[in-house]
Amino acid sequence: MAASGASAAFMLRHPAHWIALGFGSGLAPKAPGTFGTLWAWVAFLVLSRWLGPLGWAVVIAAGLLIAPWVCAVTARHLGIGDPSAVVWDEVVAFWIVLWLLMPAGWAMQLAAFALFRFFDAAKPGPVGWADRRFKPLPDAAIGWREGFGIVFDDLVAAGCTLLVIALGVALWR
Repeated sequence: MAASGASAAFMLRHPAHWIALGFGSGLAPKAPGTFGTLWAWVAFLVLSRWLGPLGWAVVIAAGLLIAPWVCAVTARHLGIGDPSAVVWDEVVAFWIVLWLLMPAGWAMQLAAFALFRFFDAAKPGPVGWADRRFKPLPDAAIGWREGFGIVFDDLVAAGCTLLVIALGVALWR
């Protein structure tokens, strides 16, 4: 069972849980965010056989639209404001990174993965601000605002990842 109290049985009780828990990747007992990001990477590579940039734009837009709902519902059902097992935020944010980065070689993809995990886990500067911005108050209901907050810091982490990569590429030339 994941540290947040999520389990396979919990995941199967509601469609929002299935998505929010990254189709099971968030159930990893250690580092579920890393497993969710790895799942996102593999899913991106597999689905890119059928999806071009426009197809990915549609998938990412749909993923972002449902993200606050699936994250809020799952967090509410777990009784935790931002459960570690909820990894849909990592999935969609890393898809954005890959979508904007591709085509890229393995080394660049690995660098993007490492940078994204750093920004998401360490939460330096703007990522930390984004993480604190929408945290639920103690004993407050978990709703759309908090669901958006679960996703927001990962979007900022994705932006920071892309910024560092762009700066690195510009300086390397």
